[in-house]
Amino acid sequence: MKELAPSNELRKWFGHDDAKWEEFQRRYFKELKQHPDLIDELRKKSREHKLTLLYAARDEVHNNAAALENYLERKSH
Repeated sequence: MKELAPSNELRKWFGHDDAKWEEFQRRYFKELKQHPDLIDELRKKSREHKLTLLYAARDEVHNNAAALENYLERKSH
């Protein structure tokens, strides 16, 4: 679901700077809210199968997959 990836502008702004992590998530979550149909589809798939979220960053904690996982967990409760 490439449409759920952070925008190029947001990725460039973040630059994998840990100090920007909270603000990155806030901005990314705002972008994700623009795709409720895809988020619903992803949640449905997660109930049926194990999801694997991919990222290309070296940082295993501060990356778009971790942020997406946080978003899905917050919104599913």
